[in-house]
Amino acid sequence: MSLHIKNAIIVNANKIESRPQDILLEKGVIAQIAPSIENGQHKIIDAKGKYVLPGLIDMHVHLREPGREDKETIETGSQAAAKGGFTTIMCMPNTNPVIDSCMIVEAIIKEAKRVGLVNVIPVGAISKGQKGEELVDMFELKKAGCLALSDDGKAVVNSQLMRRAMEYSKMVDILLIEHCQDHLLSCGSVMNEGYNSTLLGLKGDPGVSEAIIVARDIELANYLRVKIHLAHMSLKRSIELIRHAKSQGIQVTAEACPHHFSLTDEEVKSYDTNTKVNPPLRAKEDVEAIKQAIKDGTIDCIVTDHAPHTAEEKELDFDHAPFGMVGLETAIGLVITELVEQKVITWPQMVEKMSTSPARIVGLKGKGSIKEGYDADVTIIDPQMEWIVEKEDFVSKSKNSPFIGRRLKGLVTTTILGGKVVYQRKQGTFT
Repeated sequence: MSLHIKNAIIVNANKIESRPQDILLEKGVIAQIAPSIENGQHKIIDAKGKYVLPGLIDMHVHLREPGREDKETIETGSQAAAKGGFTTIMCMPNTNPVIDSCMIVEAIIKEAKRVGLVNVIPVGAISKGQKGEELVDMFELKKAGCLALSDDGKAVVNSQLMRRAMEYSKMVDILLIEHCQDHLLSCGSVMNEGYNSTLLGLKGDPGVSEAIIVARDIELANYLRVKIHLAHMSLKRSIELIRHAKSQGIQVTAEACPHHFSLTDEEVKSYDTNTKVNPPLRAKEDVEAIKQAIKDGTIDCIVTDHAPHTAEEKELDFDHAPFGMVGLETAIGLVITELVEQKVITWPQMVEKMSTSPARIVGLKGKGSIKEGYDADVTIIDPQMEWIVEKEDFVSKSKNSPFIGRRLKGLVTTTILGGKVVYQRKQGTFT
């Protein structure tokens, strides 16, 4: 059955439509957009007063399957993504076993298709076992379904190996995503190095550990004339390096997470281990630099780095608790509350950062825009809805969020994948 969205205020990366439109979704694509469409035999969704966006795309998610299904599964992670308005997510390879073989890639894709709530694109490892010693077979991983490779969780510190990875990635035409952190500098750290780490008696990660890898990868990308994508930027100095690189035409793109533009290392004073993330929450000047970079385009996209952990793990002391927080279900509220409502970015810029740019960077044709002929992946948001983040409301298997109790504005009401409604807030159900 076709799906007919009435009274839609369409938001694309270039503009918000001044008048409500009707959208007809048929056979998995956007078949028609017009001021009025005859009802016919269509299922109708009335989007009056709501914004209709191209389905959100998250380039950086941890689903934990295979190996740590106690934290998250492909099914529960897909539910969290659909509830958060995401129609496509890319899952990172630091699973157990690592996503470094075709067999694992194919198993993830098969399970994601069974669940059928969101598109799941596996990100393969750059090095076998993420050991930083030997490159994976990039050709085979791409053939199996990977559109990007990363050793996320750790940087490829060996510069010679990273050079070879870049050279091969250009031949294979596959994106490399770098976790920018020199572990020889950050080893043992649990928060940002500075006044607060000294005050709290916790080992700090010096920002230079990030900036050094950022600078090295930019220089390699320039020398080899290849592209590189830099994950979860957190530091003012990193932003300066990326901005300069872009001004010189170097093929670098970068992402940032909501927690890195919403929280500072002041939050760690609570000793709440949900504030322990990697890279760590930084100083106020870094937060402001991230916001400015999102505004001026230095940061290309916003991702969640959704990193679920069990309650038992997060109840350990700060030194021993794992890094990470969940983010799929709070991302839209944080972006709207912290960026759109504060006039840092506009609604079209939000769409650019959370749908259009990720589609472009990864090479997802037919996604990232509400346009006739494009995939019928759609996110509907009530821009005025205010809500409080409640632990009990998370559908993710893990609940490790420092935003519990926070009042946010803007809520996903409907998520549509390939023309099929996969989540509706009123029913609170997945289909």
